[in-house]
Amino acid sequence: MNFSFGHFPLDLIVLGLVAVFLVLRLRSILGRRVGAEPAPRPVAPPPMAPTVVETAPEPPPPTVTYDIPAPDTRVGGVLARIAALQPDFTPDGFAKGTEAAFRQIVTAYAAGDLNTLRTLLTAATFTAFEAAIQSRQQAGETLRSEIRDITDIAIIGADIDETTGPNPVAHIEVRIVSDQISVTMDGNGQPVAGVDAVTEFSDLWVFERVLGMNGEGWRLGASRSA
Repeated sequence: MNFSFGHFPLDLIVLGLVAVFLVLRLRSILGRRVGAEPAPRPVAPPPMAPTVVETAPEPPPPTVTYDIPAPDTRVGGVLARIAALQPDFTPDGFAKGTEAAFRQIVTAYAAGDLNTLRTLLTAATFTAFEAAIQSRQQAGETLRSEIRDITDIAIIGADIDETTGPNPVAHIEVRIVSDQISVTMDGNGQPVAGVDAVTEFSDLWVFERVLGMNGEGWRLGASRSA
């Protein structure tokens, strides 16, 4: 028999054997995966930072300015005499009390609260306020009054009336500057007086008190626009 290979490509056979050897060698080094391969775990997204909504801070309410006359002025001298006759009186305390009384009286007048007004007004002033409230109610009108801010309280006058008997009566006049909404509405809700907007008001109020008597307090004796 003729064992010659003739033109058979021996180089291809050699290359094929080499390739098989390399595959077997790699499998022995890398090993085989046994069993089911675990499913990849989902990766949670990083937590989102909370959205911070920046809001502009509300402006603080304006500080009330208290204007107290100096002791060497005429009004300051009267205030010192009032303090001598009424030991619990101080000009600063009076001015701050005026702020509270102003808010109470304005609110009570708008609401028609006669019980509150009776404790804060003199008899004559209460009669005038009561008549105005009754007239407003008979006309079917309502008063919307809202104090937004009180900006200035100034003591501008003071005197002592010693002709009233054993106990003198002191009067202190105060100028009060405030920002308010004050509008009178008719029965149909239409404005008949005032403005439905914030408006600056300047009022002159006179408070009075019988000095040296326990249980007596300062009451509003007169009021008008400045």
